[in-house]
Formats: sequence, C-alpha cells, structure tokens
Amino acid sequence: MTDTPRFDPRVPLLLVLSVTTGLVDAASVLGLGKVFTANMTGNIVFLGFAAAGTPGFAWPLFVVALLSFLVGALIGGRTGRAHVGRPERRWLLTEAAIETALLWIAAVLAIGMGRNSPESAPVFAIIALTGLAMGFRNATIRQMKVADLTTTVLTLTLTGLAADSTAAGGGNPNWTRRIAAVVAIFVGACVGAALLLHVGLAAPLALAGALVLGGTLACTAHPAANGIVKA
Repeated sequence: MTDTPRFDPRVPLLLVLSVTTGLVDAASVLGLGKVFTANMTGNIVFLGFAAAGTPGFAWPLFVVALLSFLVGALIGGRTGRAHVGRPERRWLLTEAAIETALLWIAAVLAIGMGRNSPESAPVFAIIALTGLAMGFRNATIRQMKVADLTTTVLTLTLTGLAADSTAAGGGNPNWTRRIAAVVAIFVGACVGAALLLHVGLAAPLALAGALVLGGTLACTAHPAANGIVKA
C-alpha cells in the first residue's frame, strides 16, 4: 500500500507569496519608472539599456533596486542561519513580520501616488523598501528548499514544465505546482495593475503585505508546520 503524501503547508504559502510578487512588480514597473523590485533579472537588462543611453531607462532606479535587494538578501541569510535548529514557525513569522512591515511602510509612502510617478525621494524610498523586502524573502525561500516554488522567478519553472513533460520523455514531476506558480504570479500582476490604475500605488503594496502576513499565519497555524529550520 502506498502512503498518502503528507500535506506541506509551505506549498500554499509559497503560492500566496508568488501572488505578492506580481503585486509588487506591477507596482514598481507601472508606478515607479520601469523598475523591478522583485525580479532582479529585469533590472540587469534595464541597466544595460540605460548604460547604452536608451531613453526612458533611469539607471539610478535600477541601482537602488539591486543594492537594496542584495542588502535584504544578506539580512535574510543571516536571519535564516540564526534560526537553524529552531522551530520553523518562529523563523517564518519573523520573516513575515519584517517583509510585511517593509511593504506597509512603502504603501504609506505611496499614498496619493498613481501611475508613472516622477523620480523623487519617496519613489527611491519605496524602491529601496520593496527591494529590501523581496531580497529578504528570496533568501528565506532559498533556505526553505521547496522544489519548483521560488515565488519570484519563472524561467526555470517554465523550462521544467516543457523539459520534464511526457512529450520530452519525462515524468511531469510537480506539474500542478509549476502551473500554479505561473498562474499565481500572473494573477498577482493582473490584480496589481488593476489596483494601481483604479486606486493608486499604495493599494497593491498594502495588499501584498496583508497576503504575506495572512498566508504565513495560516501556514504556521497548521499542525504540519512543526519542522526545525535546517542549514
């Protein structure tokens, strides 16, 4: 008899966090001047455009996003290592509290701002805050090591869907999880864009923070979330 796979509450949490990636990038790309604060690959490409003198790409925005993301990842890495051997609940709640606080502070700064806000101190502050939050989160997700759920990057996910498919001679591992990750970021981007266009820049950031906190609380309340943080 085959044992039923044990439910992992981290999987729905990471899908919720994937939704927030779409929300945050919708806010940053559409509201802060063509800059990503969750997906750093885009910033490297945009920075290259700016270096070549392409109109409409402001290099300071990308530098701030990249540096803040790196600082967030550094802090996230140290936080994760500090929790090794301790209950995973405590680690995840700490991560959620920090990420939510950064996103909500950014939302407060964004009140009254709409689409294509001009470069200003609040814009750079929001980029830095959301970059810190996403870097911190990515370091946490990296240490969690849940297959096919990075919450921010889909290139390898899409590659896996095709390369591991039955058409390619594979066994379609985790195909539902992979598709769900793609759909989650897509939905987050759609909702984020709609909120930005019809409500303002603060709305997608505030919703992202609420989903991070609510999703983590639901995950850590599940009886299965009783693991110990591993290195």
